[in-house]
Amino acid sequence: MILTPKMRRLIDEALREDMGSGDATSRALLPDSLRGRASLIAKESGVVCGTTIAREVFRRVNRRLRVRIVKRDGSRVARGTRILVIEGPVAPILAAERTALNFLQRLSGIATLTSQFVAAVRGTRCRILDTRKTTPGWRVIEKFAVKCGGGTNHRLRLDDLILIKDNHLAALKGGKNPVAVAIQRSRKKFPRLRIEVECDRLSQVHQAVAAHADIILLDNMAPARMKAAVRWTRKRAKLEASGGVTLHNVRRIAKTGVDFISVGALTHSAPALDFSLEIQS
Repeated sequence: MILTPKMRRLIDEALREDMGSGDATSRALLPDSLRGRASLIAKESGVVCGTTIAREVFRRVNRRLRVRIVKRDGSRVARGTRILVIEGPVAPILAAERTALNFLQRLSGIATLTSQFVAAVRGTRCRILDTRKTTPGWRVIEKFAVKCGGGTNHRLRLDDLILIKDNHLAALKGGKNPVAVAIQRSRKKFPRLRIEVECDRLSQVHQAVAAHADIILLDNMAPARMKAAVRWTRKRAKLEASGGVTLHNVRRIAKTGVDFISVGALTHSAPALDFSLEIQS
């Protein structure tokens, strides 16, 4: 991961939030001259993400700290695996510990959950997509974590893609065929953008195909209806399934023939992957 200025500001804000005016405990107990070595250790198996950010957290606290990444982002690790090694003054190592772990645990949790969904659809042609259901301010790094887990990024921002949803159609009041009206207006206003249409009925799928939508979002459809949509579309548009997707049903959905499955849980409900920092005596 290449750290952008925005990511560096995010790290700085996280450190200000955690440290305040400084680590009172370490300053009270540890002399500035005390040096040591510490390791970040995985406490459970999973896919690592956030090592570059964690390294930068330590460096922002004290530039004298030497940080070596042992396992790169996207690496699958077992419990007990060493992820980073930090050497230098002990007090700043401990001051940076929680912020570094917060980034690493959150992003590795997303990467690990994504890898489980990707594994569940392996052997099909379907790809797992993320959504915009991300932590405010963390979208870029959380979507990077999805990629580390083998997933594919959906749109990053509202200006990346036109996605016509049910509320757009309700507000538009486009007569007998609001889908066609919405697509025509979108093409005229933004001819370079791809257009996706959310459909919860097969009649809407028919309208979207006839109006030349690029992607059709099958919203909360049963697998039998998804199969019917795949047959009707005949590759005239890409198909994305969404709504109620879990690790238990994702393979069944993938086997309907859809091109993509979007999973909001990748970023809004991924459990953190547990790590710890250990000082070597």
